[in-house]
This record gives sequence, C-alpha cells and structure tokens, in this order.
Amino acid sequence: MTGDYSIYTGDKRTLRILDYILFSLLFIASAGIGFYHAYRDRKNTNVDNFHLGGRKMHPLPVSLSLAATFMSALTILGTPAEVYTFGTMFYWIVLGMFIATAGTAHVFLPVFYHMNKISCFGYLQLRFGNMTRLLASFLFLLQTLLYMGFVLYAPSLAFQAVTGLSLWGSMIGVASVCTLYTMLGGMKTVLWTNCLQLVIMIIGLLALLIEGSNATGGIAKVWEIAKEQGRIEFNNISVDPRTRHTVWSVGIGGAMFWTYLYGINQAQVQRECSLPTLRRSQLAVWLNFLGLLLINTLVCLIGVVMYAFYSECDPVKFGLVDKTDQLVPLMVLDVLGTIPGFPGIFMACVFSGTLSSLSSGLNAMSAVIIEDYIKCFCFKSLTGHTNPKTINKRLMSPLFYMLCPCLPDKMRIPMRFGVDYEKTDVCNKQDRTMRSTGNGNMAYIEDSPL
Repeated sequence: MTGDYSIYTGDKRTLRILDYILFSLLFIASAGIGFYHAYRDRKNTNVDNFHLGGRKMHPLPVSLSLAATFMSALTILGTPAEVYTFGTMFYWIVLGMFIATAGTAHVFLPVFYHMNKISCFGYLQLRFGNMTRLLASFLFLLQTLLYMGFVLYAPSLAFQAVTGLSLWGSMIGVASVCTLYTMLGGMKTVLWTNCLQLVIMIIGLLALLIEGSNATGGIAKVWEIAKEQGRIEFNNISVDPRTRHTVWSVGIGGAMFWTYLYGINQAQVQRECSLPTLRRSQLAVWLNFLGLLLINTLVCLIGVVMYAFYSECDPVKFGLVDKTDQLVPLMVLDVLGTIPGFPGIFMACVFSGTLSSLSSGLNAMSAVIIEDYIKCFCFKSLTGHTNPKTINKRLMSPLFYMLCPCLPDKMRIPMRFGVDYEKTDVCNKQDRTMRSTGNGNMAYIEDSPL
C-alpha cells in the first residue's frame, strides 16, 4: 500500500473550513428540531407529553432512537480500536444483544408498560418500599451523570489530539446545543434528533469503511491481511477468566450487560413505553436490534480495515498518536482527508453518537428527578396534566450539564489504577466501566404484582 498517508509522511492532515461547516450543520439541525417541537407543543402542558411523547409515538423513530442511545462516540471510537488490538472475538457481542432484546421485549417490557408510570423505579416502591426506590434512583442518577461526562469528554479529547479541535470548545458547544434542544422539545425532540443522528452515524461509518477498504486493496485483501496476523477469530470458547474475549464473556456476559441497558434502564424503558400499545413497543425493541446489528457490524469491520491499513506501521509505536482511541480520527484524516467535506461528516458521525447518548440521559434524569423526588417530597399533588413549568422541569438539564463536563478531568487519576493506557483503548474501558456503575439496582425483576 502506498500513498500520501501519515505513516509514510509523518505528518497528519488537518480539517478544512468545509469540514467545520458540515460539522456545524449537525448542531443546527438538532437545535432546529427542538425549536420545531417546542413551538408545535407550546400549548400542551401535559407532563406525559414531555416525558413520553403523549404515548403516541411510532415504532420506527422509537426503534432508531433506542439503537442510537448507547451507540455513543465511545462505541464508534472504542470498538474499532478493540478489534484492531485484540481481534474479532468482540463481534460476539451481537449474540448478547439478541438475547437482551428477547428478554427485554417479552420479560421486562410487559411489566413496566402495564405499570403505566413514567419512572421505572416505581416498580421497586411497589415491591420493596420507598427507600429502595430512592436508593436505586439515586444510583441511576449518579451512574448516568458519570457516564454522560465520559461520553462528552472522551471523543472531544481524541479529536483534540489528532485534529487540534479545541477540547473545551467542542465540549461546551455539544453540551449547550444538546441541553437546548432537550430542554425545549422533550421526548419527541430526543426521538427525532436521535433518528437524524443515527442516519449520520451510519453514513459516516460506511464512508470510512468503503474508502478504507479501497485504500488497502479491497475487502478481500483486508480480510487476508487480518487473518494472516491472527486478528480474525470467532471460535474462542476458553473458560480461562484471564482470556480477554471468549464466547462466554462477550456473548453471555454481554447479554447480561445489555439486558440491564434495554430491560431496566430508565432512558430505554421510558422510550419503550412511549408507544400506544404493548405490541408496538415490542416491535420497536425488535427493530432496534437490527440497528444495533448494523452499527456493530460496521464498527467491527472498520477495526479490521484499520488493522490492515496500518499493518506496515503501528501509528502508536510510530508516535503519530498516543493511544489506540485516536486511531479512528487519524484514519479518517488519512483516507477521507483528500475528499472535501468527508472528515467533517465523520466528525458529525462521532458527535452524533455523543448527542444521542446525552439527550437520552438528560431526558431520563429529568423524569427520575421529577417522579421519584420532587413529586414525592415537594409536590405530591402533581398530576400528568400539571404544567411542566410549574416545577421548572425543563431547567433540570442545564443543572446536570454544569457538572457533567467537569467530572472526567477529576476522575482521570483514580480511573488509571489497574489499567495500562498505553495498550488499552480508553474509550471502550470508560464506556463499560461507567455504564456498569449501579447496574445491579434492578437486575432481577420477579413477576409483577400488578
């Protein structure tokens, strides 16, 4: 393979004005959707409309939103780096997602849907009392806040290292726009912006995959190089716990992890319950699996292409980047940098993942604060037809974002213990670590008493 690439020249390409313009259009479009729904529903004072879209949503946008939420920038940057470093065994995660989808649609969702409550933690109050509900919801708020901090910080840091994009500029810009449209439009805005962002994510990933394959000599050549170097592996069934990826750890362990995310996580349950019937909710969950399958296939293939592309010279050892998290932005500049606007489209792809995760988390945290704390202790007489502005519900999002960008900087030192950051992708580890905080709150739901 020859060409004007960074591994041969030692220089990294830079972004152009057109890239920044296309990148900015993502935020303008997202804000525009928020203003549209804020104006359209300006006379609707129903709390359920803000948090559940009036329970009148269509399965298609809900399914796209479900798929986009946890396919964050950490996935787009971290999963290719994981495959680049350790091989394709990680693709077994789709088995875990399939099991989780079935469990969510037919075990957990019927329980929460028939409860007819905004907060899924109301189930814990029915079974175990109010203190259990408050403790579980507090852990959810803490875990979500920490996770959103990393979702915002990690991609901004990676792009700063490779492209020179301002760290604080990108963080403040993303946080401000996301807070604005989530605050204005509620659930409907979150759903439709997630749909837009998922489409942008797919376009960006396809562009990188196709151009990267062509630059390496075609997908057959890519597969041949990766196979010769031992990166193609699907049959590791070792029971040794020291093995990083096996069918058991990724497929079965992943099923437990994704069951939490889709079965009992407030951000997902809230949207699953925004449809008019249980059957439509179950349909949305199954359609969501197709989106998960597509995104994970693309990012794993990009990891294989990236390994073949840099097989002659590892950019980390060469000193072009510091960690494997930064390989995807570097490859974007290498293979898409000659095509005007395409690096900007991929930047929009990565930050679409960030926006989708943040907006869903903000909306879910707002619902939990209102339902589990403010209604319980301050406004016990609130009903579904109470004006949301009465309790300043829409001011919750800015409060969370005042704290969110500051967290990762404070936590970088304790997060380093036990992790070799020179050999391990930070994004993937932060993704799994922070989403695991408090995961066990509701990991077992017995037959509902309802």
